[in-house]
Amino acid sequence: MTSYNLVSQSNLDTVIAHYQPSQKRASAFQSEAQLEAEFINMLVSQGYSYTKIHNEHDLIANLRTQLETLNHYAFSDSEWQRLFAGVIAVDADGVKGKTSKIQDTTPYTIDLDNGQCKNFILIDKANPHNNILQVINQYSVPAAQGARRNNRYDVTILVNGLPLVHIELKRRGVSLREAFNQIDRYTRDSFSAGHGLFEYVQIFVISNGTETKYYSGTTRLNAEHDNMSGTHSHDEEKSSFEFTSYWADAENNVIADLVDFTQTFFARRTLLNILTKYCVFTTEQQLLVMRPYQITASEAIISRIKTAHNYNFAGSVKAGGYIWHITGSGKTLTSFKTAQIASRLEGIDKVLFVVDRKDLDYQTVKEYDRFEKGAADSNSSTAVLKRQLENPKARIIITTIQKLSRFIGTNKGHTVYSKHVVIIFDECHRSQFGDMHSLIKRNFKKHYIFGFTGTPIVINETAGGLTTQMIFGDELHKYTLLHAIRDKNVLPFRVDYMSTMHEQEDIEDEKVRDIDRENAYNAPQRIELIVRYILDHFDQKTYGKFNAMFAVSSIKSAMLYYDEFKRLDTTGKLRIAVIFSHAAKEGHEEAGGLLDDENPEDTSGLSAGQREFLGRAIDDYNAMFQANYDTSGGKFQNYYKDVSKRVKERELDLLIVVNMFLTGFDAPCLNTLWVDKNLKMHGLIQAFSRTNRIVNSVKVFGNIVCFRKLRARVNEAVRQFGTEEAQDTAIMRPFDDYYNGYTTGEGLHIDGYAEMISELVEKFPVSEMITGEERQREFIGLFGAVLKMRNLLRAFDDFDGRGILSKYDYQDYTSRYLDLREEWMRKRERGEVADINDDLVFELELISQEDINVDYIMMLAGKYKDTDCSDKEILIKIQKAVDASPELRSKKQLIATFLEGIADAGDVLTAWREHVRREWEKDISALVKDENLKAEGVRNFIDASFRNGYVKTTGEEISKFMPSLSLFDVRREEKKQGVIRRIQTFFEKYRGA
Repeated sequence: MTSYNLVSQSNLDTVIAHYQPSQKRASAFQSEAQLEAEFINMLVSQGYSYTKIHNEHDLIANLRTQLETLNHYAFSDSEWQRLFAGVIAVDADGVKGKTSKIQDTTPYTIDLDNGQCKNFILIDKANPHNNILQVINQYSVPAAQGARRNNRYDVTILVNGLPLVHIELKRRGVSLREAFNQIDRYTRDSFSAGHGLFEYVQIFVISNGTETKYYSGTTRLNAEHDNMSGTHSHDEEKSSFEFTSYWADAENNVIADLVDFTQTFFARRTLLNILTKYCVFTTEQQLLVMRPYQITASEAIISRIKTAHNYNFAGSVKAGGYIWHITGSGKTLTSFKTAQIASRLEGIDKVLFVVDRKDLDYQTVKEYDRFEKGAADSNSSTAVLKRQLENPKARIIITTIQKLSRFIGTNKGHTVYSKHVVIIFDECHRSQFGDMHSLIKRNFKKHYIFGFTGTPIVINETAGGLTTQMIFGDELHKYTLLHAIRDKNVLPFRVDYMSTMHEQEDIEDEKVRDIDRENAYNAPQRIELIVRYILDHFDQKTYGKFNAMFAVSSIKSAMLYYDEFKRLDTTGKLRIAVIFSHAAKEGHEEAGGLLDDENPEDTSGLSAGQREFLGRAIDDYNAMFQANYDTSGGKFQNYYKDVSKRVKERELDLLIVVNMFLTGFDAPCLNTLWVDKNLKMHGLIQAFSRTNRIVNSVKVFGNIVCFRKLRARVNEAVRQFGTEEAQDTAIMRPFDDYYNGYTTGEGLHIDGYAEMISELVEKFPVSEMITGEERQREFIGLFGAVLKMRNLLRAFDDFDGRGILSKYDYQDYTSRYLDLREEWMRKRERGEVADINDDLVFELELISQEDINVDYIMMLAGKYKDTDCSDKEILIKIQKAVDASPELRSKKQLIATFLEGIADAGDVLTAWREHVRREWEKDISALVKDENLKAEGVRNFIDASFRNGYVKTTGEEISKFMPSLSLFDVRREEKKQGVIRRIQTFFEKYRGA
């Protein structure tokens, strides 16, 4: 085997400053086994201990030995049993419970045989390099231990004997997605088997040698929460490949090859720092593993604080700096973790985390409270802030800039001003350029001030011409729009420019008076034209799965648009809300591209007419959601919070805003921004970036529809906050390129939709069966590519009527695609092929279901009944629709039996509901009888599953209604898994019926 030397690193940096790729590359074909052997050899050369462990018995024995070493104590057998059963291998914990045990720094206590108690730890976070690293491979999990089938894992890193990092390898040339899918299958099949020790995995790494990525152990759980396709239930724990990350050096150069990745990411210091310092387990029980640029930024700030403290720079610009990380790349997580580390530095008395937006204050306070109980304050009272600043135990304080300035104004000469205080601004917005910011700097004599921004002010036409660098100091790290889109950490933008008036050029002219321009933009016929366009294209732009915001130029415009939506949306198709506070000056965003700083806590600046209108709009909102908000101070704050929550949970379809929510607001389910507002530079990128958070494979870009002449401003802003080359990366190509194909600058031709369809029809005529494994694989790959391109094109107006395939041919191809998936799944179940799910990617999320649901089928069923059940073409149409829908396939038999008796039915929908009720009872009774289950327990469990929206397969709930079998009966786990499968089948059959 080749010998590798560890890349040199400083004693401080987790992320290497600049990485020169290794020249050692495989010169000949490497099998998966060879790649694995080479990888293990590299780890051993870097100080890992290779250990031959291939089964759970040996894994547990080794775990005991390593924990004894870590805790400097030899457990007796009875003590070890109490520790293992009572803390380490608790069935009810699941992935999230076990993740909490690794991320929580609190020691665990066990009773010793001598009657005393002892604290012990699973991982040493205070001294990361005390932890013991081992590497194992080819670990086997047999079906006899509760796995759905026999499984064998590639490579696993044990930390103190626990599997905390798992690596799945594929040979070079194989899609990286296959390694991801294999881990996804292990998650469903076997990680929970036996004592569930592999549920402790914190980080997964996937590689095909050439490309390598990593992601957190809860990604497979988190992504499902955001999966709005309706094709997967929670019990499947479906992952999303979109949430995987690249590793990189401090200059944002991606380190993808396995050799390079191993020498950097898997360097002992780096890996242990990531596990012990750079993970955050949120209050929503999501494990967030920081990305390299986030770690680099955090360490740059900590280094600057230490240097400034040592050289007495506190209170000067040398004691600060700013981080330029593009909006959507996770600045809040970075600043949060930085504040946490800074609060523990010697010589630092306080860390103030300063936010400018009420919703950020509200969101972030929960996370800080989790780590520093009572330190985070979201109360508007400065008295509470004063108590915190005077409390030596309150090391971290979260506050708003408005509250902090009020404290300074009423507490002259306070002792805290002489303390060493780190002040971190979560967003470098306009408020940091005004009097409040200057007030803070003047009073806190020993400050260390840092700002985070996605859009730094480099040229400022307001605020005395101040720039971000002039206010905060040096740029400590940069991660631009170009980097984030390249790394797939945010999505690119697709921008439509819709002309709404013939004289737009003249209207935009500087010589036109503001009042004339406003009257032209707010002309009733123009307002009606835009509202009709939005209503007509809303489902197309949002895919029927996402939601949208509408940014308008003034409160007057917001009022006119809201009333027009109410007038034209007579069916109540969209759930619409509007929000604004003080009157923003029209055109104010022109100055430097800065958005006006509306204060969501105060509506006192509104005119009587504006406040009366807002009250009526809030009344509409109250009626929609059975709430009780109004425009008064406290209730308006709660209205603001509730609107924020409902946008994030997709309970609102469209939110009309002036400036509020256009900065500092993060809602991954929001994919479209309609714009009737003159944005530029900082404000434009901030507003656009509300749409480009990653969710799933359906959401492939942030959708922007401009009703103003903004093309030149968009190009200028993208260049400013990316690079000169950023335009092609940040903005999607025109429709014709995706439809007909295009050639890249490197001479590579990219097939367009029309070319793909031509190849599909030629190679796989819709009337012919697809036989043979290779042809089936080719079809699955080609039709998957068609689905991806069709998904991308759906949001283009030009795609309407140009799908090429007829609706029925498309359904036939979709049906065949789903048939092959089921056929190959059955092959794998029978053991005829290995890892079949890992070899093929089925794009279930991309199969359109917007018209194919139970209501659609019932509409067709009604038409069929109206023909006295004589029109068999309608039956064929129903069959094609059901076969083309992953959701309806599970209801195929339910629908078929209903159609058999439809001739004698009265009202179709009433008859369907009665049919579903009868079949539901019949299926539950059969389940109870066949499996000898406790009827009441089964019914309660199924009712809870439908309330929660998923079948919970972990914990003790299922055991409560299972037949009595000894814990040592080998049939017990097999029986349980069989019952779970039947309940899951029942759930899919009746969900949405």
